[in-house]
Amino acid sequence: MVPGLLSYVRSPSSQLAAFSGACMYLAYAIAHGAWLNPYLIGVCCFIAAFLPKYSILSNKIEERVNFRFAVVTLGRASRFAMQATMNLAIWSLFVHGHVTPVDGLRGVGGVAGVAILTTLASVGAQFIAQFLFNRGVGDLNRNVMAALCLNIVFTALATIGVPALATAFMIVSLGLGGALFLMGVLSDLRALVHPHGGVGVFYGTFNPFHATHLALIRNAIETRGLSKVIIHPTIVPKLHAQALERGEIRVARIEGGLCVLEKTARADANVNYFPTGNRFFPPETRKLMIELAVAEAGLSDKVEVLWLPEVYREKGFHGVTRVIRQRHPGIALHGLHGSDLGGMWVRSIYDESGWLYPIPARRRDNVSATAIRNGAAGMTSRVVGEILSSLKNGAESFEAGGRRFRNRAGLVAPV
Repeated sequence: MVPGLLSYVRSPSSQLAAFSGACMYLAYAIAHGAWLNPYLIGVCCFIAAFLPKYSILSNKIEERVNFRFAVVTLGRASRFAMQATMNLAIWSLFVHGHVTPVDGLRGVGGVAGVAILTTLASVGAQFIAQFLFNRGVGDLNRNVMAALCLNIVFTALATIGVPALATAFMIVSLGLGGALFLMGVLSDLRALVHPHGGVGVFYGTFNPFHATHLALIRNAIETRGLSKVIIHPTIVPKLHAQALERGEIRVARIEGGLCVLEKTARADANVNYFPTGNRFFPPETRKLMIELAVAEAGLSDKVEVLWLPEVYREKGFHGVTRVIRQRHPGIALHGLHGSDLGGMWVRSIYDESGWLYPIPARRRDNVSATAIRNGAAGMTSRVVGEILSSLKNGAESFEAGGRRFRNRAGLVAPV
């Protein structure tokens, strides 16, 4: 077998997709007696083989819409449109191939109705799967696949023609999908209609902290009258922590102060382990660069760099947000974020953490942490640029911003 194909077949995501295809076959074969129906067999084989790639494509479409508009509802609508189109094609084939009787679909709105309803249930169930993962329950891919399988079985039962099952399916689908889109609409409204004053929170890898980060902070303070902005960088992202524990990725080397990660032979071929890159400065170094850049910009009285590594490791940014709420009771919280993938992930954390008022920023400049890591200059504050240059040169001791620092494999600390 070709090595690439072998790794795809061995992928846990591919195996879960195969399970989903088998689940769909059994659900409709049992519900409608379509054991030898070629249309059912063909669709199920397609699902089993290509569901992981289809999921990746759905993610990419949503990411591009988010990047351009930074509007949650539009991103979710794009994902819904793609999945509804797929489901409409599947149900059209099912009806044409007599997998399901037309009479069984009348209670759920016919082909178009069942396609829309099953898509609403699917996107809602996927959101719950991600919500549970963000709170330390299960693995993201496995959670999503489990949600999809439950939706497949539920949809099959709803098309048998039993009115009670059809009604339950409609209620659950509209409830799950409606709740998801309502949450998105409320989030987008909070970005437009918000109180003046309060405290800003800003989460991210800040790998490294650059000029656009500073610009976002200044803009948030000025336009919303914030008393201060609290920054907390990631420690080790959950995706990486779990993958390191499972041996799917590893630390390959330290290069220019950056910890370089790479996939191992145990990696899932369908998982993007490095959506924001595979090279990271140590968390302590990133924190130090934020503090130095903030001080150099004269914002020390308006910006607090929070450092709660134990809280982050246990509860992630959700836990950090709870601590901030406890320290600032009754104060409106505003969440800064960009429109890139990492920024919209942070936006989802804000939305899951209660009534935060988003401050979205659509990426329009050419400043990026990736470009900086690749050697681009002039995108950071002076002191950060000096540290990066010293790390790139492998200096064990250096001066930056008028202070002396030591470098131990990328871990920078004042002397």
